[in-house]
Amino acid sequence: MPDTPASLETQLKEAAGALGFSDCRICRADEAWPAGDRLEHFVAEGRHGEMAWMETTLHRRKAPTAMWPDAKSAIMLAVNYGPDTDPLSQLDLKAHGNISVYARGGDYHDLIKKRLKQLARSFAQMSGAEVKVFVDTAPLMEKPLAEKAGLGWQGKHTNLVSRELGSWFFLGAILTTADLQPDAAEQDHCGSCRACLDICPTDAFPAPYQLDARRCISYLTIEHAGPIPVEFRRPMGNRIYGCDDCLAVCPWNKFASHSTEQKLWARAELKLPELADLAALDDAAFREVFSGSPIKRTGRNRMMRNTLIAIGNSGDAGLVEGSVLPHLDDPDPVVRGAAVWALSCLDKARFEVERQAREASEADEGVRDEWVRTP
Repeated sequence: MPDTPASLETQLKEAAGALGFSDCRICRADEAWPAGDRLEHFVAEGRHGEMAWMETTLHRRKAPTAMWPDAKSAIMLAVNYGPDTDPLSQLDLKAHGNISVYARGGDYHDLIKKRLKQLARSFAQMSGAEVKVFVDTAPLMEKPLAEKAGLGWQGKHTNLVSRELGSWFFLGAILTTADLQPDAAEQDHCGSCRACLDICPTDAFPAPYQLDARRCISYLTIEHAGPIPVEFRRPMGNRIYGCDDCLAVCPWNKFASHSTEQKLWARAELKLPELADLAALDDAAFREVFSGSPIKRTGRNRMMRNTLIAIGNSGDAGLVEGSVLPHLDDPDPVVRGAAVWALSCLDKARFEVERQAREASEADEGVRDEWVRTP
């Protein structure tokens, strides 16, 4: 008896696995969903901050068919980028800059988009349907689509969580005119846990499942172009690009595994760069160090602002001479301002060190006098 031909959905998922995707699920793209209303409320409250593109593309972003009316199905893909160490353990290394795990390796946009195009071409040949691919750069709400497809659920921190991959995975999407059989949507498994809400250094969650980007360190260090508001500078600590706290603390990470995708592994120079080395970068050196990294798009000035705040938080007065003072004359006013703030912090640190040394010296003299007076 001849074998029954595999369904189009099965062929698609087998092809996705062969290309290195960690998971592949399907959902309808042409059904009504509440995510669009949540996004509209988010923008109306001003919680998108300076990300004006969220407002200007709101209508197209509210639903997949608003961007492409012919789309019937969404093929949602996951790529595991799990780290080999706990990012929370590196927050106390104050002489080093802490970079979000996703940005320590190669640019995920390049890797995932190439594979998506390969998969989309293969699927188009199999199905005869039209396709369009997306990786985090078009007005498409990928996280709600991924939840609807069953890849994971949006946790109380609004990020996607998977029972198999934990918090550490990228998303890619293919919209198609093909009428595919959808997978079951994932259910919320957060329960009463609120670890992600409680750990946030800047209280960026007004309520569970709500984010105010204006208070989020990831937004502040990457998307925000001006001076970092004073109230958030100390909580930033040594975080110079993004923040993983709410992801890293999630209990579901006990099922996560280190990524097998070598192109996403942390580059040595990005795993825990020394603040003194980062402070020495001019524009050309910045471009060279961060070549092929998503960090490059933020530009040297924004990274220098973040680095100087981390230096101010380091408590290391030894960084004043070589890493802070040169930036008091920086051409960029935001960088100059960050240098002034760092200097004010380290001057206090230097005063405290000198005070402690003075008290220790006085204590030593007191002990010596006691010895002299002892018969």
